[in-house]
Amino acid sequence: MSVEKAPTKPPQLDDIPDLVATMMEETGEKSAAATKRIYELCDVGHKQNRVPMVCSGKWDVLTPLAKCLHQESGDGRHLACLALNNLSIPTENKRVMALGPASKDVIGGLCKVIAEDKQESYLCCICLMNLSFLEASITTILQHSPAEEDEALIDPLENPNSLIRVLENLLTNSPAVPKSGSGKSEGIRWACGLIKNLAKSEENAALFGKTEIPRCVVENIRSTTAPPSRWTSNSLEDFSLFVVLNLAQWPESKIALTRAGAVDVIRPIMSEGDLQGLKATMACALLGAPWSDFPDGAQPASKSTTELMTNIVEKKGKDGQYAYGVFKLYTATKAYSDLSKAAAAADSGDGETNTKTLAVPSAVALCFQVVSDLVLAAIDDAEGSSKYVPDVKSAEHCVVAIEQLIPAILQASDPPRKSVQSEKASSEISQMLRTYADLSGTSNVGRTSANNAAEKIKGSASTARPVLEISHDLWTQYRKREGQPLDQFITNDRGVEVDESGPLDFMPCCAPSKDGSGGCVIS
Repeated sequence: MSVEKAPTKPPQLDDIPDLVATMMEETGEKSAAATKRIYELCDVGHKQNRVPMVCSGKWDVLTPLAKCLHQESGDGRHLACLALNNLSIPTENKRVMALGPASKDVIGGLCKVIAEDKQESYLCCICLMNLSFLEASITTILQHSPAEEDEALIDPLENPNSLIRVLENLLTNSPAVPKSGSGKSEGIRWACGLIKNLAKSEENAALFGKTEIPRCVVENIRSTTAPPSRWTSNSLEDFSLFVVLNLAQWPESKIALTRAGAVDVIRPIMSEGDLQGLKATMACALLGAPWSDFPDGAQPASKSTTELMTNIVEKKGKDGQYAYGVFKLYTATKAYSDLSKAAAAADSGDGETNTKTLAVPSAVALCFQVVSDLVLAAIDDAEGSSKYVPDVKSAEHCVVAIEQLIPAILQASDPPRKSVQSEKASSEISQMLRTYADLSGTSNVGRTSANNAAEKIKGSASTARPVLEISHDLWTQYRKREGQPLDQFITNDRGVEVDESGPLDFMPCCAPSKDGSGGCVIS
């Protein structure tokens, strides 16, 4: 007569101390069984346990899980990868795992599995990618460069065991066309997803620019047989184009992409009217593609880039293409600024045939908005605030764009005429730009562009400027909606008019006296 085995009791959080002890002290099946129980505590059916397991301070599950990553064989390593992946998903856990006391062990263990090309390599890339969504962690993650305890720190580029060299080795040693769905292809795909996130900082991009990684991601796009319209989210091609876009923003990695022929590879993708087309358009602009490279007179490029800038400022995405947060404002404004440079170069400094494509009033007003919002945020005594406080780089890019688009912004009315509205607009906008130029945090590039634009705008007040007027009106409407002070950038440099009662629109007069005479006195 057979005896049925009693069902295993589901694990509880209170079991963690015993499970951790087993994982640290035992090996083989006993350790793997304990690791499996830890995984079950944070699987898809127990999402509520993930944050307490990492952030409560009651247990250290990260160190034993990282230890399991060093196992040569068995289920323990695989289960540890699964558990770490689940634990890396909550935002609260990312900081502890990437920057906390166990971060060196966690990142080091994941990197070791990738370096040894284990079958779990792709899981380790996914886990690191999850952690890299915390932007504060991306420098720490990419700087991982293990050394023996008695050794000095080793530069990541000089250490074959550093994460950046491990990722480079994974990409450079991959088959020309890895079999779709294989462990190798999955490792390469998710490695590119990780690189996409890590490439968002200038410091990291400079490191990537000194490796073969830029060439590899360009080659991923060059060698694909799938048309861009069929690239799915998180596909190898989608990740690779994102990497190109992020690296194109920064000087050193931009040079590496140019050497790899990135513009020639991604230029055809610009004609796609979807997310991939947007990414390719911005990347081409950032890489310095000439104006003639952009399809249909760059009308689609202008529309999609300015729409993205607007959506970011308004904290929204675009249905079917991207969610809010996928793109940074400094990326969109840099692309718009570089498009403006390309347009101005095509106009050769004379006329506004190409710059007027970009200088639509809504886009120009948005540039005014970004710069003035930064100014208001920087001035301690300024009233009002915006929903989106831009970063310094975004404001600089907008100022450079304004300077490049001046010929179109200041296009005179036909026939020429006087306009009080243009006088007001030129005075207020030039003052705003000068205020921006005088901020302590403004770069030399931003200061020079702002002063140049301010001088040209101020000198244009004698004639009606329709684009300037409409742009100023849109900017003013925005400030009214936000409750911002409308007199912040108004100056009195036109002089003060007086009549027999005193100064007009200069200083408040005292109340009239009892005999009815005016309260203002000219002495």
